[in-house]
Amino acid sequence: MTTRLVAMRFRIPACAAAVLAMSASAALAAGSAPPTAASRSTESPSDVLARSAPGDWRALDPENTLYMELPTGRVVIELAPQFAPAHVVNIKALVRAHYFDGLNIIRVQDNYVVQWGDPDGKRDTGTALRPAPTEFYRPLQRAAPFRKLSDSDVYAPQVGFVDSWPVARNPRTAQEWLTHCYSMLGVGRDTAPDSGSGVELYVIIGHAPRQLDRNVTLTGRVLRGIELLSSLPRGTGNLGFYERPDQYVPIRSITVAADLPPEQRLKLQLLRSDVPIFADYLQALRSRTAAWFVEPTDRLEICNAKIPVRLQP
Repeated sequence: MTTRLVAMRFRIPACAAAVLAMSASAALAAGSAPPTAASRSTESPSDVLARSAPGDWRALDPENTLYMELPTGRVVIELAPQFAPAHVVNIKALVRAHYFDGLNIIRVQDNYVVQWGDPDGKRDTGTALRPAPTEFYRPLQRAAPFRKLSDSDVYAPQVGFVDSWPVARNPRTAQEWLTHCYSMLGVGRDTAPDSGSGVELYVIIGHAPRQLDRNVTLTGRVLRGIELLSSLPRGTGNLGFYERPDQYVPIRSITVAADLPPEQRLKLQLLRSDVPIFADYLQALRSRTAAWFVEPTDRLEICNAKIPVRLQP
């Protein structure tokens, strides 16, 4: 049996059309109108970062930083316990129990995700794993500094940054959640919403699949070494899974940075989203007044607002 989609045409009366046009104009004026030439930034994003002060940056917390060692190098992952506390506890417990050491990357789907875990489900988690509730979103933290984007978003009433994390918000439901942007780390699950424990993890390596927002628990992001994941050979099986064990990419180890001596840690810093210069940085990304741009968009999408990361000077 096939399903047919029927396109229906409706004739809109002239008065209704006028109301619709006025509503559209009002909506545009409320939040989507492009900035005037006077309000456009004359700086490039690099110009803004060049005048940043030491206090505009925050260091990674070693207790919530993971080092994933691959044959090709190190991937640095920042965890987000403020958004997914139960899953972060599970992931760090698994890491400290060496659960992931010697496992493999088993799935690389083009323009989508890299995934790792135990494909046979035979590795014992011991006492490391705890039941974890769904953490697709958290109650809206009204007291937390929220750097709201002025641009409208398709998937949420509001988007912006909390502590340099990309966040979507719905004030009506009093919820906020991390967004599925490039390099974000998520917890794989089965059909049951609460079936993701942390034994299977994935990283976004393609165009932001925002349809996954509030359907999967996001627990962190890759801050360095994403190219080591995004350049892996694509899986030829269904959904990008590798079809043979000889295609697997081995994981030498995953370690909590705090468990290493200080001299073995990478001293990375992120631009803070609660400082004035961050607003200038967003405006520079939005305006794009460099000579190369023939037609600046004067728009900024949450997943295109990449957070700057640097080695501590």
